[in-house]
Amino acid sequence: MTILPIVWAPDPVLKTKCLHVTSVGEAEKQLMKDMLETMYNAPGVGLAAPQVGITKRIIVVDCARTDEPPAPYKMINPELIDSSKEEVINEEGCLSLPGHYADVSRPSTARVRYLDENGNQQIMDTEGLLAVCIQHEIDHLDGITFDQHVSPMIWKEAVEQAKKKLNNA
Repeated sequence: MTILPIVWAPDPVLKTKCLHVTSVGEAEKQLMKDMLETMYNAPGVGLAAPQVGITKRIIVVDCARTDEPPAPYKMINPELIDSSKEEVINEEGCLSLPGHYADVSRPSTARVRYLDENGNQQIMDTEGLLAVCIQHEIDHLDGITFDQHVSPMIWKEAVEQAKKKLNNA
């Protein structure tokens, strides 16, 4: 496996709507393995293909706690097919926006349809951190970064706080 370089904002690839994957082959399988290795190394809980410079609709996530065994999901062409009206606010960060965090409101549950690494269609109901993470990564596939979910004033404040933390480190 290979650790891939992570693309940082404001790289334009992060604002690109990604292309659907039309067939699942060895290249896609290897990409997902490399993306997982990259995500674990960063460390993070989710990574989308555009974050490594590839404009394909592929994400990987693993929201297992540090005291749990890994529980990775590899998703091709993921799409939200249903979500709750109830929303939760979570502090989100992003591997492409290192050191930046903001409270983001998202549906608390989500149903996602995707192709697995063998090209089989799956439907999964998610909640909690996994639901939030999948929604965050799907946003990346549509060229949306998490800062677009908060007001400019809140985002500016989050950036200023992150800069202070980095300067004091």
